[in-house]
Amino acid sequence: MAKRNTLLFVTFSFLLHFLFTDRCTVSFALIKSHIFQQLGMIGGLFVYNHKGEVLISRIYRDDVTRNAVDAFRVNVIHARQQVRSPVTNMARTSFFHVKRGNVWICAVTRQNVNAAMVFEFLKRFADTMQSYFGKLNEENVKNNFVLIYELLDEILDFGYPQNTDPGVLKTFITQQGVRTATKEEQSQITSQVTGQIGWRREGIKYRRNELFLDVIEYVNLLMNQQGQVLSAHVAGKVAMKSYLSGMPECKFGINDKITIEGKSKPGSDDPNKASRAAVAIDDCQFHQCVKLTKFETEHAISFIPPDGEYELMRYRTTKDIQLPFRVIPLVREVSRNKMEVKVVVKSNFKPSLLAQKIEVRIPTPPNTSGVQLICMKGKAKYKAGENAIVWKIKRMAGMKESQISAEIDLLSTGNVEKKKWNRPPVSMNFEVPFAPSGLKVRYLKVFEPKLNYSDHDVIKWVRYIGRSGLYETRC
Repeated sequence: MAKRNTLLFVTFSFLLHFLFTDRCTVSFALIKSHIFQQLGMIGGLFVYNHKGEVLISRIYRDDVTRNAVDAFRVNVIHARQQVRSPVTNMARTSFFHVKRGNVWICAVTRQNVNAAMVFEFLKRFADTMQSYFGKLNEENVKNNFVLIYELLDEILDFGYPQNTDPGVLKTFITQQGVRTATKEEQSQITSQVTGQIGWRREGIKYRRNELFLDVIEYVNLLMNQQGQVLSAHVAGKVAMKSYLSGMPECKFGINDKITIEGKSKPGSDDPNKASRAAVAIDDCQFHQCVKLTKFETEHAISFIPPDGEYELMRYRTTKDIQLPFRVIPLVREVSRNKMEVKVVVKSNFKPSLLAQKIEVRIPTPPNTSGVQLICMKGKAKYKAGENAIVWKIKRMAGMKESQISAEIDLLSTGNVEKKKWNRPPVSMNFEVPFAPSGLKVRYLKVFEPKLNYSDHDVIKWVRYIGRSGLYETRC
């Protein structure tokens, strides 16, 4: 069953990737249109500000009326309770919404559409607007409403998503509007829509060629009271910013050996030695610019980068994770009206490294009347509204430990005594300057045969950031 679900997920991910990229011929476009008809269509698209005022409005189907605008404003934006679900159904009408800053983007339909397709389109629509005028807020939407309507004419046709690639859209839609394209520009657009490199245009030039690579990982942990790891995994991504002239080809390698779903790199005679040096990746996703054949054979990521900022790779690993911190909570109930809590935090990385933005949240009972705190480092505060003690430390070096002690006074109430308090886990937030999965970039090279610059002329930056995801320890 697990293999079947994985196969379905990979198939649908490939389908979404195929639908929202424009590297297809005319025959593929017909297949693409047929697939969208099977997935359903969007009846209307609206953009609101935080007050519920409509900034952008476009209705594509007759079954969606202007009453849908008021229904979403009243039941979602101005709802008395916070609406957590991104999908709201009212009067046989489905409202799919995402929020970016103080702007709401809502797709309305009365059809049985595929929710993943709608949210993928809303995300790409927001990313496209950001690529044109930067931060997505009310002021920028008002200043660029003509441009937004032009984009909607290109990316949404009668409710069916079409071309959503910002690199291709920028070749024939500028900040001032649609411009008359020359024959050379028309041929360039045609080659980018149907050719192999649709994510990068030709003729890009920079005075200084720079390449930024960030390995960002989120550590998720659940540990029991005895210090045993119940579940742990790392969700990581490789984010890049490329400011390179011409049409360069980039190539970088990850560690010496890498394992994907149990397939080790060929040529390793000692399996034990290979497993120690390898980073076992359970699943990964690449940007469309990555040449997958070279990755499978050489375990090197080769690609022609898009211009600007983009996400090159996502991955997930569950083995050989270096946990940056160990949290040891000790809870002792002195009496019915008093409880003592002690939490020790130990850092498990090199002493030369510094962790930042450390925050430990210690839960307290609902009937807490007062808390006395003593901490060795940082600042601690009891927040009655959140039923938690928040302990913050600005910086902490590796192989160090710190602790906090708290005396909690409790109120004697019959309802609380009858119902036993289930202790929530102690959670932690942090940021460390290394990759907890052990992933490392061994080399990063740039090749551009047409222009007169080499790999040594490119300024390259590599940075590792490890952050906490859901990092919890039961107490």
